[in-house]
Amino acid sequence: MLRFSTGLRDGVLDATGIREATANGVLRIYSGAQPASADTAVSGTLLVEVTVDGAAFAHGTATNGLNFDAPANAVLSKAAAETWRGNGLADGTAGWFRFCSNPVDSGGASSTLARIDGSVGRSAADLNLSNINILTGVPNTVDVFQISMDQG
Repeated sequence: MLRFSTGLRDGVLDATGIREATANGVLRIYSGAQPASADTAVSGTLLVEVTVDGAAFAHGTATNGLNFDAPANAVLSKAAAETWRGNGLADGTAGWFRFCSNPVDSGGASSTLARIDGSVGRSAADLNLSNINILTGVPNTVDVFQISMDQG
């Protein structure tokens, strides 16, 4: 289940919106169980950091940060013009992800940073990957990443 941080929810209620709040962000995939909240500190091992073309990312700059196209039918999708890729940083089984906004995010507990956490699997997960067994140095690509707002 997708979990939005307090900082992201505050942004949605303000003028920011999810697309703007997460602009030029980074997707980090971890082993283990997804934390109870996107405000919680990360758990598990960082397996891969996904950026545009797998290039170096630095919080606070737009360089190689991930973006979303304009929403359509209440769905935000990864920018079609971007290739989301990252090389494995450690060996392990992907269990969950955290999409971090562009401001510095060390992974500690925060109720002000815009974050999205979700499950990772081969199917029926928030982020489906063709292979959830991450290997050091092996490239991983995210072809589809969508956030939807149900009518509720």
